[in-house]
Amino acid sequence: MKNKGKFAALLLISLSIMLSGCKLTTKNDVKESPAPTQGTEAVVDGNPVDIELLGMSSNEADLNIVRDQLTKNGFKVKLNLQADYGSFKSQQDAGNYDIALSSWTTVTGNPDYAVRSLFKTGGDYSILADPEIDKLIDAAGAQTPEEYTETYKQFEQQLVFDKAYIAPLYNSLKAQALNQDVLNKDSVRISKSRSLPWEDVDFKDTSKRAKDALVLQSTMPTLTSLDPIKGNDGSINIINTNMYVRLVNLTDDDKITSEGSLSLNHAIADGNSDYYFILRDDINFAQIKNKLAVDTGERVGADDVIFSLNRAKDKNSVPDHRTFTLHEHINNVELVTDAAALDAVKVSGGSDTVKAALEKGLGSKISALVSDKKQANNKEGKYQVVKLTTTEPFPQVLNYLAHQSAGIVSKKQVESINTYDVAKFDVNKDIPYGDQNTVTEGSAYNNTLFTSGPYILSSKNDYEAIFYKNPAYMKGTENEPNIANIKIRFIKDADSSLSALRSGEIHIYYGVSETKFDVVKGDSKLALQTVQSNAVSYLLFNTKNRPVAESADLRKAVLYSINQDEILAFYNGNKFKAVSTLSPLVNTGMELKADPAKAKEFLNAYKASK
Repeated sequence: MKNKGKFAALLLISLSIMLSGCKLTTKNDVKESPAPTQGTEAVVDGNPVDIELLGMSSNEADLNIVRDQLTKNGFKVKLNLQADYGSFKSQQDAGNYDIALSSWTTVTGNPDYAVRSLFKTGGDYSILADPEIDKLIDAAGAQTPEEYTETYKQFEQQLVFDKAYIAPLYNSLKAQALNQDVLNKDSVRISKSRSLPWEDVDFKDTSKRAKDALVLQSTMPTLTSLDPIKGNDGSINIINTNMYVRLVNLTDDDKITSEGSLSLNHAIADGNSDYYFILRDDINFAQIKNKLAVDTGERVGADDVIFSLNRAKDKNSVPDHRTFTLHEHINNVELVTDAAALDAVKVSGGSDTVKAALEKGLGSKISALVSDKKQANNKEGKYQVVKLTTTEPFPQVLNYLAHQSAGIVSKKQVESINTYDVAKFDVNKDIPYGDQNTVTEGSAYNNTLFTSGPYILSSKNDYEAIFYKNPAYMKGTENEPNIANIKIRFIKDADSSLSALRSGEIHIYYGVSETKFDVVKGDSKLALQTVQSNAVSYLLFNTKNRPVAESADLRKAVLYSINQDEILAFYNGNKFKAVSTLSPLVNTGMELKADPAKAKEFLNAYKASK
């Protein structure tokens, strides 16, 4: 999930983590850059080489560390420091940088997601166009974990060491703090990849469930889109994950599970190209009436699954589709109505039939497969089964189906809202499904959301967003949401978020900085939860109109100036070494070692080429 910073909810990418530098720093140590200038000219007469480093003030300390390391190795660093992600992105889009401090969190738990969108030609967030990189990404994506380690090692060799498209900094912890006087600590999960499941969270005093709000926090009041396929950033990942159910979920340690999803079970057929899902019948879509959640009476069924996944894979299904590359391996999604067909197919790596695998643990065996979702009745053995076929064998497709972009929307509702011509979409007059203005007070408020998940957003302003429990979500099961009302407070400043937690204004604070761990541990009413995350911070080189775009020598001079040991020492062991965005997921055995001699050698080679 790309947003050039880490999302405070740590699903993805957070923008709120406040870091400290390798020396004592204050905001005055880093000055706001003046109006950007076009092109930095490298000096070739033995003087330091100019280089522009772009970042956000929330990452000020890391920027100072990088600046100091580059300065020691022959660079004159100009900091282009931006106050927030929006201004950072504007500078990046304008090309006003040589290197940008970036980060990525693999919220699906699989390595393909850690590289495809970022580094493949045409990827959602890729600025690279390298056929060798593309070939390695595609090759690894079709391989099993036993096979792909060597392929990903070759990928890292190309990406980092041979071509120096990025310079890795570190892998982070995922950390959150909670008020254990108010919340049942055991109900608050922390997962490597997936967002916090709101439905699990509970008050210590369960009598508060109906009347008191669970109060969370976020740094971003502007929401990209409440249509799950149109956003993949920190403003909406945790929100859309909790508003739309998916065919599968991730466990806290990144295993695929049907638990808490729309499928009761799933099965992979022999050959790893066909995937089957048997659907539950106890979820209806929720909608907002008079700013309260009500049951629409419309069941979430196979027609919605087929519609949702087909639009997820289709780049042209909506304007500004942000997640289609995650689902490009989906070839076909269809309803299975012949139960005998499930008996004729074996599961991958086993002797069971797909039918037997889908029936495991069910209260009633399959007596009939129905095409009309209204006719499904799990207690009577009447089920809906969806079959997904991939373009090629691709087991990692299940991880993408656990991503928020694979959330199930209402076919009926989305088609009734998105009546515009996608090719002629006019942002000034066309209002697509999920537009944040339709839930924003004081604007064109007309909440048309139909959500299939445990919660639905009622309204928001610049101060907070208000969510209500879906009254028809797995009622009577352990997955029925505990708390009726959730609020997200928008707090941009990390110190203010921590203060709000300590004062009781919020109950959970995502993205606690390592520098604040002792503060949390010293407060008896707070509990700190940590786990090594899938988040990696790195330097991304500009690929256009700058010397670093043309010179691998210049990029390698930066690469070998980076000393990860210094960064890890500063963070007291709360950061980990990384080579690429794959590092938390695949142990390739590779390591970046700072080498001032190499840095000087490559810098001199660059100067000699001028």
